[in-house]
Amino acid sequence: MAEDKAQIQDEDSLVEYGFRRVIITITAVLCALLEIIDTTIVNVALNDMRGSLGATLTDIAWVITAYAIANVIIIPMTSWLSKQFGRRNYFAASIIIFTISSFLCGNATNIWELVAFRFIQGMGGGALLVTAQTIITESYPIAKRGMAQAIYGMGVIVGPTLGPPLGGYLVDHFSWPYIFYINIPLGIIATFLTILFVRSPKYGDKLKANQVDWWGIILLATFIGSLQFVLEHGQQDDWFEDGTIVTLSVMAAFGLVLFIWRELTYKYPVVNLRVLRDTNLSIGTVLTFILGFGLFGSTFIIPIYTQSILGWTATDAGLLLIPSSITTGLMMPIIGKLLERGVPQKILAAAGFGVFFLYSLWMYLLMTPDTGAENMFWPLVVRGVGLGLLFVPITTLSLSTLKGKDIGDGAAFTGMMRQLGGSFGIAIITTFVSRFTQQHRVDLIPNISLIDFQVQQRIQALQQNFIQKGFSINESLDKAYTLLNANVMRQATVLSYMDVFLYLGILFLICVPFVLLIKKGSGKVDTSSVH
Repeated sequence: MAEDKAQIQDEDSLVEYGFRRVIITITAVLCALLEIIDTTIVNVALNDMRGSLGATLTDIAWVITAYAIANVIIIPMTSWLSKQFGRRNYFAASIIIFTISSFLCGNATNIWELVAFRFIQGMGGGALLVTAQTIITESYPIAKRGMAQAIYGMGVIVGPTLGPPLGGYLVDHFSWPYIFYINIPLGIIATFLTILFVRSPKYGDKLKANQVDWWGIILLATFIGSLQFVLEHGQQDDWFEDGTIVTLSVMAAFGLVLFIWRELTYKYPVVNLRVLRDTNLSIGTVLTFILGFGLFGSTFIIPIYTQSILGWTATDAGLLLIPSSITTGLMMPIIGKLLERGVPQKILAAAGFGVFFLYSLWMYLLMTPDTGAENMFWPLVVRGVGLGLLFVPITTLSLSTLKGKDIGDGAAFTGMMRQLGGSFGIAIITTFVSRFTQQHRVDLIPNISLIDFQVQQRIQALQQNFIQKGFSINESLDKAYTLLNANVMRQATVLSYMDVFLYLGILFLICVPFVLLIKKGSGKVDTSSVH
């Protein structure tokens, strides 16, 4: 009884009011934004990096892969590391590591230096997401923690969308190192604010060096690292036709099995897997995975479609997603208020999956080789509404039946699954587009007969156009055939994008009944012991 009373007093002591809470909230959201933006900001700069560093296309992909691997490895260990070092110390140290490595990334002289510094940056950045979520939530009284999750969600959802346009602007007007340099002043400010305002809860005794779950850390790194590499490089290396992919897939499988066994049998596990016995959290991690799949997958495919099919610049492609981000940002406080007033999370989450299905179906129906920005505006607004309805309810549902220190482990799981969902989404979408494009090309070719009058007219018109540009009759005919084939490939690619949106929508629709399996939680997540 006395112990429970002391715990409640410690929980209440972490709640902030007025100016302090505002500053802590801004600091945590800023750090979450820095981390999330850096997962997507480099996408538009890869070509410039490749040119200045003399790297191959395969080598430059490691700039993304290294960050993602480090990110996903560190996220499930965040709760444990916070307990070991104290949350404020761990958070501040992570910001410092992230900031220094950002400077080093901008000053890299070759591709492998950049990859190494990106890995270190990912180690610092991975801690920022979960810890920022914890710090924000703890700063609010229990009755207002739905709103706290909404504020945090603004950073997490909006971040991936802001990366491409911001990166495009910096590359177009400055140079690629500035996508890293922009982190430095913000990181310095965040470090000082963390040290001055953030407080740590009291923890039990720290583990001695010989009690640390070193094997758990090694097995987790092996599993996540191998899996992330397979997902990032599977498509370009032709999946299981490549020996490296096969070897790493086997390592990932064995790493996962041994990691689970280790964590369930060791006295001081680095990741508490027993917390997954909670039904709400188990279902919630699956739903969070699918949310990450849809969030990062749709953020990935739209710029690719607009650039490769419609011929847009990287900046214009990134700017297209802004309406969706603004809509999500506007939705977050509304969702927070609805949760505070007792609207069931189930209803909101089910509505979110339904709305995202409508967005996917809408994109499926409107996509053509000539679709303009005006056609995609309202579907992307609908996407923003769907993501707004999904993030906070799924998070609160996942954590709502957990208590005390289990909440920290639950938050780490949801964070990891969201990032893994994004990796799976991008990998699967890339594979599907490649495979579906070839299939659609095979299906379209029989419809183009050289004896067809319209086809003949089209070829003659193209040939005449090239003749007018000064090419010979034979050269013009070859170029006409090449252009016709390119148009077929373009149409086949559009059809493959349509298929991806259709299947993505069906996936989200299937999730609706699973949401209804989740038990009713309190609706108010007590995250005072989250680490």
